[in-house]
Amino acid sequence: MGTPALAARMLERLAAERERFPVVAVVTRPDQPRGRRLAMEPSEAGAVATRLQIPVLKPVKIRTAEFVAELKSYAPDLIVVAAYGRILTQAILEVPRLMPINVHASLLPRHRGASPIEGAILAGDAETGVTIMRVVEELDAGPMLLERSIPIEPNDTQGRLKEKLAELGGAALIGALELFARGEIVETQQDESLATFTKIIEKKDAVIDWRRPALEIERAVRAYDPWPVARTGIGGEDLLIWRARVENDAAPAATAGTIVSIKPEIIVQCGMGRLTLIEVQAPGRKRIASGDFARGKRLEIGARLGT
Repeated sequence: MGTPALAARMLERLAAERERFPVVAVVTRPDQPRGRRLAMEPSEAGAVATRLQIPVLKPVKIRTAEFVAELKSYAPDLIVVAAYGRILTQAILEVPRLMPINVHASLLPRHRGASPIEGAILAGDAETGVTIMRVVEELDAGPMLLERSIPIEPNDTQGRLKEKLAELGGAALIGALELFARGEIVETQQDESLATFTKIIEKKDAVIDWRRPALEIERAVRAYDPWPVARTGIGGEDLLIWRARVENDAAPAATAGTIVSIKPEIIVQCGMGRLTLIEVQAPGRKRIASGDFARGKRLEIGARLGT
């Protein structure tokens, strides 16, 4: 059960082991309109399942007896969940012979919830990883079966980290299935005192508050790449910020949001420290170096960003 590219890559990894661990069906979200023409297209996981000739279920509602009966018809030993995007009912959790398991993109109990990858970057964590866990009704609170970790590099964006965790998650999933096959799976309860939570990311979350420290804003730039993209206001328009660099952590010498330099790149005063804007994008334009943007806009030192 999965929907986005992260789940699709794990499905491909699992399908490569289909002789040992056959996937009898894939459950994903219904097709949605995409692209400029808004044509109905399957989810990334649904597209992979179709290509691999695996039966695909796209229920509009999962809280129905009909859907539960359809799941039972496949007689699964396990249900594997990876970024499906819906809360599973107890009736669904009881379908597999062994248990339902989830591939969660964090080192639980840290960063439970919908946005663990963004959460790890925003928090400035030194490492992240994947946790294979038993699914229970409470959000990401089930016992852990296996964990794998990787460092978060200074230039890791949300998109880059998702690619890394998709590969790590696929390998960890195969490792967990091998433990199941040998009867060696062990459940470890999570420490509730260490639990942290993330929320669904919205476009408004990416609007920069220049009163924040430069270090936190730089993390937001990476956490919201490729969506919803960190942004600020300038001249009544949005300015998307794709790449940035922290200059220092000194006390502010100008009002937060003030441009203090434009050559060779735009440097902005933050609540603590300054942030160099490396690559930016105006609405409807291409991504360009911030210095080129400043020259094109004829920006001057002292101009303010934000609302």
